[in-house]
Amino acid sequence: MSVVVANPSASEDYFHFFGLHQQFKIDLPALDQAYLAIQKEVHPDRHARGSDAEQRLAMQMTTYANTALQTLKNPVQRGLYLCQLHGVDAQLETNTAMPTAFLMKQMDWRESLDERAEDLGELEVLMAEVQASKEETLAEIAQAIDGANNYVRAAELLRGLLFIEKFAIELDDAIDALI
Repeated sequence: MSVVVANPSASEDYFHFFGLHQQFKIDLPALDQAYLAIQKEVHPDRHARGSDAEQRLAMQMTTYANTALQTLKNPVQRGLYLCQLHGVDAQLETNTAMPTAFLMKQMDWRESLDERAEDLGELEVLMAEVQASKEETLAEIAQAIDGANNYVRAAELLRGLLFIEKFAIELDDAIDALI
């Protein structure tokens, strides 16, 4: 038995690997379906009796498919990957500059969390606001990438989305502590 799917070349990106268009808004069920089809062909158990080279290739393909799936399923990782494919480094570790309005909103949210840490109703209202901001940011990222091919702007928005998601986790923890 031989491995049906060839080893992905260095030029093949995760989107092409799954037969998807390179865009931020993707068809997640189609992604899952493509992943399952690939896994069915390359799963190491299917090649247990193959040569060492076939087994190694099956393991590499499985690892590649898993990494590709996780990258494309997560909106932040998908956006960062698209930016990278188009030569834009989001500089997550070194670029923490954010627009003043965004920083002010972050400060307001943190202040609200501190002041209302014991008020479940107020925290749930705050969570709704944070979720709305996250959805708005995701829509802006989709427009920057899919609509305008503006990967620099998308990288800025993705950095902001990471802040929003981190705060949402803290807020969710505060809500859980009250329940």
